Order: sequence, then structure tokens, then C-alpha cells
Amino acid sequence: MKAWLLLATAIAAEVAATSALKASDGFSRWVPSLVVLAGYGIAFYCLSLTLRHIPIGIAYAVWSGAGTALIALIGVVAYQQKLDLPGMLGIGLIVAGVLVLNLFSRSGAH
Repeated sequence: MKAWLLLATAIAAEVAATSALKASDGFSRWVPSLVVLAGYGIAFYCLSLTLRHIPIGIAYAVWSGAGTALIALIGVVAYQQKLDLPGMLGIGLIVAGVLVLNLFSRSGAH
């Protein structure tokens, strides 16, 4: 359970860092730039701890899939980016793939 909490923390930190990356304006704004550096540092540290308990393929699929979906949502809400039907379908397929991997695959078994 602790490993999944660490993975959720890694995802949250990566999403915060990626969101701040846009706000950093090419690292020309200090505060968002510091959020980027701290966020990615926390994300990779927590991911590295997660990998002690969760297989790398599973952890990375969850991390990247959840991060992709959350960043797309933030883009729509915070940056007024448009997400068309093919984009929503693609993100849905990514989430579905992560769910199938975790719920039905034996890849995560130790």
C-alpha cells in the first residue's frame, strides 16, 4: 500500500512540475522554474522508491498514463486548450490500457 501512495505522490509531483513548466516561460520566470525543478526531483525520488515494490513496467505505465490524463485535463481547465473527440478517445485508451494491465495482467505479480 505504501508503494502505491509513493507512486501517487510521484504522479502528483510530476503533474505539478509539468504544469509549472508551461508557466515558467522557458525558465525565464523564477517561481514556476523552481516548482519545475522541485516537482521533478520529488517525482523521480518517489518513483525510485516505488520501484522497490512495484515492477517497473507497471509503475511506469500507471505513472505515465495517469500523468498524461491529468495533464490533458489541466490543459483544458487551466489553459483553455481544446480536446477534440479523437484526443479524448486516445486518452481514454491510455487509461483503459493501464487499467487492463493492472486488473487483468499477471505482469505485476512478484
